[in-house]
Amino acid sequence: MLRLFTALPVPWDVAQTLKRRQTGLPGAKWRPEEALHITLAFYGDVPERQADDLAGELSRIPVDPFEIVLKGVGSFGDGHRADTLWAGVEANEKLNVLAGRCKAAAERAGIRMEPRLYKPHLTLAYLKIQTNPDRIGAWVSNHNLLHSPPIRIDRFGLYSSTLTDHGSEYELEQSWPS
Repeated sequence: MLRLFTALPVPWDVAQTLKRRQTGLPGAKWRPEEALHITLAFYGDVPERQADDLAGELSRIPVDPFEIVLKGVGSFGDGHRADTLWAGVEANEKLNVLAGRCKAAAERAGIRMEPRLYKPHLTLAYLKIQTNPDRIGAWVSNHNLLHSPPIRIDRFGLYSSTLTDHGSEYELEQSWPS
């Protein structure tokens, strides 16, 4: 079984800019540069044969270059307890179409996905349960004016994820167009 997802890689200069914001919040487990990405579709644990079928379906998705912009920051969580900090992605129809095509590729490969609304974002940190909510709110307020220059998108990748004691480690399996 392979734990798979499709994502957009983050250019080195954008990752460097984001790294400078990854500070000042005790209890935050900041994501390393090599783990920064924008997920298109999360497939979960997939048998190897289906993974091959998925890769074949993904290879047929056309990628006409487009641009995205990172805008704002926020947090996800249950109730009053945030567990994730993220950078937002400005609304973009071409990004939504690409994410939808990645989901449809999974369906054609026989992979069942959780039904969830696509909210493009870039995970910056995971938070420990004891992270002070006031400090989280202050961090979000201090960084919420994030607004990147346009980021050119001309490819996407299929990644595998391995859970370790230090968090998830990602490996690019294939990218398109190749």
